[in-house]
Amino acid sequence: MSVKIDRILIATDGSENVKNAVDWGIELAKRHDAKVNALYVVPPSGISLAMRGEMWARGLHEHLKEEGGKAVEHVSNLGKKEGVEVESEIIEDRDPADAIVDFAYENNIDLIVMGTLGRTGLDHILLGSVAENVVRHSKKQVLVVPVK
Repeated sequence: MSVKIDRILIATDGSENVKNAVDWGIELAKRHDAKVNALYVVPPSGISLAMRGEMWARGLHEHLKEEGGKAVEHVSNLGKKEGVEVESEIIEDRDPADAIVDFAYENNIDLIVMGTLGRTGLDHILLGSVAENVVRHSKKQVLVVPVK
C-alpha cells in the first residue's frame, strides 16, 4: 500500500514527553516531503477562575500562551534544521482534543502526530487523555508516539 502524506499536524504541549512525537513527526514530514502544522492548545481557564479568581486565571492563561509559543517554536526550529516547512498555530480557550480534531479536519491534515502525557491514576480519570479522545473522535489518521 502506498500512502501519500502531504500535511502533518504535530500537536504539542511543550513537555519532554512530547519531544519524541515531535521528532517522529518531523522525520515523517522529511521522508514524505510534507508540510507540518505545529499546534498548541490553551485550554479554557474556567476551573481555574472558579477556584482561584480572575487575576490568577488570567495569569495562568498568559503563562500557558507563553509556553505554547515556546512549544511550537521548538517544532519550527527542528523543522528548519531538517528542511521541513512548519506553520505554527496556537488555539485558545478550547478543549485540546476537540481543537486538534477540528483543526485537522478544517485544514486537510493527512496525519496527526502526538505524544502521550503519561497521566495515570486520578489525573487520568478526571481529565481523560487528550490522545485517547483524539483517536476516538478523529476522522484523520493518528499516530500516538510514546515517551522514549
